[in-house]
Amino acid sequence: MESTFEAVRAEALFASALQMSQRPVAADVRLAVTGTLRRIGVQGCAASMATEFGDHPDTAITRMRWALRMIRHAYAESCTPEVFARPKAALT
Repeated sequence: MESTFEAVRAEALFASALQMSQRPVAADVRLAVTGTLRRIGVQGCAASMATEFGDHPDTAITRMRWALRMIRHAYAESCTPEVFARPKAALT
């Protein structure tokens, strides 16, 4: 995983009701992530994901791969290191 933010978002998408078959766009993914985090929190998302991996490992792997792809796409511009980097000092 690239970052903790990416991991948390992927877990939230994994725990959300959004389905691969819905062919969601980036805005749908962001909305699902935000809603799921507000509803069940970070720990709830991790617990939901752990339960699915324990109960249905075959399908959980596929869903997590999908979730990571969708998160990387939906947050591609907002998660780049450049966004969080400190501005360079002005050259004089």
